[in-house]
Amino acid sequence: MVKILTINSGSSSVKYSVATEKMETVCKGIVERVSQGGSYIRHKYADSEVRIDKDCPTHIDAVKLIIEVLQNKEYGGISLDEIKAVGHRVVHGGEKFTCSALITEEMLKVIKEMSTLAPLHNPPNIAGIEAAMKVLQKVPQVAVFDTAFHQTMPPHAYIYALPYEWYEKYGVRRYGFHGTSHLYVSKRAYSLLGRKNGNVITLHIGNGSSFCAVKDGKSIDTSMGFTPLEGAVMGTRCGDIDAAIPLYMMKKLSISVSDMDSILNKKSGLLGITGKYIDRRDVLASNEERCKLAVEIECYRIKKYIGAYACALGGLDAIVFTAGVGENSPEIRAKSLEGLSFLGIELDEERNRLEKGEREISKEGSKVKVYVIPTDEERVIVEDTLAIVEGRFGKDFKYSFEV
Repeated sequence: MVKILTINSGSSSVKYSVATEKMETVCKGIVERVSQGGSYIRHKYADSEVRIDKDCPTHIDAVKLIIEVLQNKEYGGISLDEIKAVGHRVVHGGEKFTCSALITEEMLKVIKEMSTLAPLHNPPNIAGIEAAMKVLQKVPQVAVFDTAFHQTMPPHAYIYALPYEWYEKYGVRRYGFHGTSHLYVSKRAYSLLGRKNGNVITLHIGNGSSFCAVKDGKSIDTSMGFTPLEGAVMGTRCGDIDAAIPLYMMKKLSISVSDMDSILNKKSGLLGITGKYIDRRDVLASNEERCKLAVEIECYRIKKYIGAYACALGGLDAIVFTAGVGENSPEIRAKSLEGLSFLGIELDEERNRLEKGEREISKEGSKVKVYVIPTDEERVIVEDTLAIVEGRFGKDFKYSFEV
């Protein structure tokens, strides 16, 4: 049976999964602590899970370990001949890549050039690609870009009010991220609405959060910008702030650019406000005033984006909550939608609180439908990869999960 291997390579971890052409997950897992010492693999197959400790100094070692475990008959025993292609998540494709594509040496060179725009994410993605190309030399490799879905944004949405030559010479513009997630949940929303067109706002809320305005299936605006720092209040990232604040505080504290970068990305957001919590469950469970304030600030920011995007779209048909917090926190969902009935948004409190899985949580008769849709980025990667190697990927390509 034909199988697709997906790889999501981070700086110190490599996530993977294997799926059939019928989109059934065969197994999945993760190699942790790559290049850090004490590395191990957690492999889930059938109803079982196994942990194997093995040193992986490089990403090549991690991919070799994955292939070794996949072939082991004790853990499911997949033949390498069954693997038709490998699909890779690549965070940044810049303006060069507007859709998923087969990886060639020339393409890999361009992805490497994009590393200047995503120095934390693209290098480990590239390491995973190069490792897979070395270990599985005869197997086609496909790149699926987080930024690709947002390449339909118009210039007035992605150009910043900065010297225009910064865009021309250095690529400074809004790119947006989480595109694969926004693509999946927006297409599922259209399916639930029973139509192919309409105005949808997708809210990907996790430790990293981004929002997207989707018109007739295309992204027309998104909250993350040149980097994943812009937009929502996140676990450790500040989101939208006055651009002069970092300059002011660098002078006040006599700190470096790298120090400020670390503060904005790793010590701000919910952690910055509460002083100790990143996880929304901890923040919501606390009675401390700063925790209550953090929730108010986050939900107020979400509400502002809903209002702004409803205007940008010229109306609203549906709102989608997804990702770890969006899927699992009825409190964040409810607070984010408070006072929005004038837009036609009416939340059913019982549905919001009790139901699980993909579902509608708005009241019967609500003008704007509100959905919770668990995201499935791996499925998009699998379907894109399979379609590309079979020559089916193009303008008329249709996903199995859409209308």
